[in-house]
Amino acid sequence: MLTGRSLIEPLNFTIEEMDGLFSLAERIEEDGAYLRDSCRGKLLATLFFEPSTRTRLSFEAAMLRLGGSCLGFAEPSSSSAAKGESLADTIKTVSCYADAIVMRNPKEGAALLASRVSPVPVINAGDGGHHHPTQTLTDLLTIRRLRGNRREAGGIGGLTVGFCGDLKFGRTVHSLAKALVRHEKIAMVFISPAELRAPEYITRQLEKEHVEFTETGNLEEVIGDLDVLYMTRVQRERFFNEEDYIRLKDIYVLDREKMKNAKQDLIVLHPLPRVNEIAPEVDADPRAAYFKQARYGMYVRMALLSSILGAAPGAVPDGKAAPGGFSPPGGKGAASC
Repeated sequence: MLTGRSLIEPLNFTIEEMDGLFSLAERIEEDGAYLRDSCRGKLLATLFFEPSTRTRLSFEAAMLRLGGSCLGFAEPSSSSAAKGESLADTIKTVSCYADAIVMRNPKEGAALLASRVSPVPVINAGDGGHHHPTQTLTDLLTIRRLRGNRREAGGIGGLTVGFCGDLKFGRTVHSLAKALVRHEKIAMVFISPAELRAPEYITRQLEKEHVEFTETGNLEEVIGDLDVLYMTRVQRERFFNEEDYIRLKDIYVLDREKMKNAKQDLIVLHPLPRVNEIAPEVDADPRAAYFKQARYGMYVRMALLSSILGAAPGAVPDGKAAPGGFSPPGGKGAASC
């Protein structure tokens, strides 16, 4: 199973392993007492070198609901990073106290570095514009629950997914697109201005895997073709030029008028926070699923934490080798305290 495994990018887990996580999350959703107190005595460290509300609180809520405890910081100024401590030393130190580490860092590749020096599992909660794999798990579970096809592997397939907004810097878009590639009969539509197009490495991967995709700058033109619309905000913190941000920030606004042209069974997702890209009037539309999406995020993180900490059914006991050749915490090459 997943005991002792780190999660750095969406493809670290197989479709079958992700399907197992989703089934576990669904069981947790259906039975509020399931796995309660299963992580009692376990400690999760949340290290956020970049602001977060949903991801950090979702992880902390998940751990507390499992009976575990949390420690950490919500900004780098309250850590020894402000004194010049290296990331590697921070991780080695924190791993002396915690059973798992969740980290967000503005530098791409930071999570991978952390996983290489940590004797305990590391979960990437976002590294710059690179990956956000637990948001991807959240997105996939939401699609599976609200728009899924049980005949397809993982409960997802045969859908047209539109990504709208900041596709250049949006790590949630990059992660979800990479994960969707493994599902059958998926088509993707990328909706953005030229300045915020999806990175070439994403589109090259889609071409390599023979995944159908199109690129456009016009949301109204394609909204009627979509089964899933994934809205994103234009991220001010990723821009070097304030004028470019101001020019692009309100280029797409999903409102009631645009929703009239969408399918009746469309679902609208957003990793949140939103700014102006979804009008509040859309919240009352039954196709708006972004707040349900936030709740599914807690369930899937409960499933993930209980699995990597060895508390889920079928987990490999601590100190045993996990299937597939993965080493448990404290394995060869890991730092120790």
